[in-house]
Amino acid sequence: MSGIRDLLGEAISHPMLVLGSILVLLLTYPLTTALYNLFLHPLHRFPGPLLYAASPYPWAIRHALGTSAFHTERLHARYGPVVRIGPNHLSFTSPAAWRDAYNALPPRPGNKAHGHWSWPEMPKSKTFTSATDDQETSILQAEYYEHGRLRRALAPGFADAALKRWTGPGGTLKVHVDLLVEKLKGKCRGDEGSQGSEGTVLNMEKWYGWTMFDIGGELVWGRTFGCLDKEEYHPWVDFLMGTLKAAAAMVSIIYLGGRELVRILFNTVGQKSIETLRKMTEEILTDRLGMEEGRVDLFEGLLKHRDEWNLSFEKLSTSGLVMTMGGSETLASSLSGTTYLLLENPSTWKRLAEEVRTAFTNADDITVKATAQLPYLTAVINEGFRMYPPVVADLVRVVPPEGKEIAGHFVAGGALVEVQPWSANHSADNWVDPWTFNPDRFLVSEEEARAAGNIFEASQIFSYGPRNCLGRNLAYAEMRLILARLVFEFDMELQDDSHDWIMQQKTYPLWDRLPLNVHIKPVMRN
Repeated sequence: MSGIRDLLGEAISHPMLVLGSILVLLLTYPLTTALYNLFLHPLHRFPGPLLYAASPYPWAIRHALGTSAFHTERLHARYGPVVRIGPNHLSFTSPAAWRDAYNALPPRPGNKAHGHWSWPEMPKSKTFTSATDDQETSILQAEYYEHGRLRRALAPGFADAALKRWTGPGGTLKVHVDLLVEKLKGKCRGDEGSQGSEGTVLNMEKWYGWTMFDIGGELVWGRTFGCLDKEEYHPWVDFLMGTLKAAAAMVSIIYLGGRELVRILFNTVGQKSIETLRKMTEEILTDRLGMEEGRVDLFEGLLKHRDEWNLSFEKLSTSGLVMTMGGSETLASSLSGTTYLLLENPSTWKRLAEEVRTAFTNADDITVKATAQLPYLTAVINEGFRMYPPVVADLVRVVPPEGKEIAGHFVAGGALVEVQPWSANHSADNWVDPWTFNPDRFLVSEEEARAAGNIFEASQIFSYGPRNCLGRNLAYAEMRLILARLVFEFDMELQDDSHDWIMQQKTYPLWDRLPLNVHIKPVMRN
């Protein structure tokens, strides 16, 4: 021992030796780690670019820049249906991967925890759902059993009875669609109050966003945000949308092992923004809590169990925030994307206009129930979802410790796996001419489509398994009613500066949408 102490003492007395040793460690550790990742890591046999297999930095940088989803799709086109996009991270495009990665796992005898079967699902990766370890959870981050409880509480708000109230005559959806049409016609008339026969150019991306957040405000918080009336976003909504890039950067830092750095950033430079968001959300939630009991909105189900489940004010706030973004921002993207795709392919717009304008002679006849009977409209919506999924990536799960077979590949425990909707929806393995907007592919049965090379189950924009989106039926109702009404009321033409609209955007992993400039003109009827 004394010999070792003497050796250490002599080494410390030579600063250059100490500095040199540190430099050697700094240089050799990344190299050693990269070599391990390339040749010894449990995922080393999966295909993908060597740089991505060796280091997490390439994916993390692209994710922070908003380009990772587009790049991952290109990697799949080169390497196939499974690609290693990080040392411990796999991306799949096979439809089977949806079932294997996102479905509930079968119970395993002798492996119980807290009275339940352990690992009932492949859990979400906290890298992508929780910025800090002490972050209040919502239904988005909740573990399996809590998620199921919250889901059951919210389910009545999405039941048929609730949908009929929201979408029927005088319901929230009808009122806001009427207001949208009235506002657009007013813009076409202009200041002179003319009949607007020439129309005008509008950024439809904004109008869809204002509409969906007003509807979302009513459905979640029992109040409209007044975006359509004021023709601008409510400050709370504007603030939320402005956090997308920062959130993507935070995920990238955590992905690189910097969770402690994120915690420090939250408690220092981010504290002011967090406090601003907290206060604005607190005001909105306080208003909702002051409303009468028995309201028909999504919060009512949670409030019924508030005391029983000890739902804190912070948990309610977080849940409301998630529901608002999940139901408003995503559909604003879908409406914008589908409108762009229709106008970029004028023959599809013309065909949809013929279907809608033949089916209805009066705007009051355009209801959710009636629009559900229009096959081409539904096909357009499904093809829009496929080509412009509202969430493009980051649906990441963690493989259980013993490992699991996913889409025919055994994946070691602890690995991160995902199906990125953008990649799966543009894979030639799943679709014929995947880059072509072709609603006709959804006009045939699933069996006929598969025989032709179109695999419907590859497109799961509402996710899959026990965590799939509760609002699927509501989303279709909103999309059908809004698109049908606008196609009935207006002729539209895409402006030159909005061509190639999709590929000019970034994703975080929600779309950072660009202006969608459209010439809009009321349909002249006798």
